[in-house]
Amino acid sequence: MGTLLVAHGTRSEHGVAMVGDLAAAMSARLSETVRVAFVDVLGPTPAEVLAELDHEPTVVVPAFLSSGFHVRHDLPREVAESGHRAATVTPALGPSPELARAMLGRLQESGWQRGDAVVMAAAGTRDVHAQGELRRTAAALSALVGSRVSIAFAAPSQQSEGYPSVPEVVARVRSDGAQSVAVASYLLAEGLFQQRLRDAGADVVAAPLGLHPSVVRLACLRRRHAGIVAPAGVEAVAGH
Repeated sequence: MGTLLVAHGTRSEHGVAMVGDLAAAMSARLSETVRVAFVDVLGPTPAEVLAELDHEPTVVVPAFLSSGFHVRHDLPREVAESGHRAATVTPALGPSPELARAMLGRLQESGWQRGDAVVMAAAGTRDVHAQGELRRTAAALSALVGSRVSIAFAAPSQQSEGYPSVPEVVARVRSDGAQSVAVASYLLAEGLFQQRLRDAGADVVAAPLGLHPSVVRLACLRRRHAGIVAPAGVEAVAGH
């Protein structure tokens, strides 16, 4: 059984390299080859990679922090278009307590101190299902940092759906009396969105989740759980 790690896709060389590094870290832990595909911006696509696997049983792990449109619509379409009949699609990486722990670790590395206000910065989505998952993640991070965590988007929608931009939320939290504001990056890799976090006016900005041990462990757990419970055929494995 093979493994395919599927990410969004980015023009950032750092972002592309990070996905490759995550696949390599998973390969080392799982003792198997982990291939990479992207649903947008660049290739290869999941359909292209799966078509080359000649129906080898394959676990598809979505490297997404919530199960928005790409995970619930684009990825199943790609699997169907590939003609592959032995693919198992796991849940996305998020939401998961592991990711909240990874954000806490990155905050601590950045110099955040308990008592500093925290803004959780996600990429942005209009998908209400994904927004609900972001609220669950923010609640988990709130429990870890000991205070309420606000949510902001690096790329907010021009419409009314979703959350305000990171600079707006940082300014609001500061005007509410926070002496120091830290931004917890709910992004996987460096790139344009992470730079927007750095430009948002916060006192502390955590690094992206990247190859934090909790992220690598979670990706491997997704793969291993699918390998235990999944029958042959195109299936979706329940999250945990």
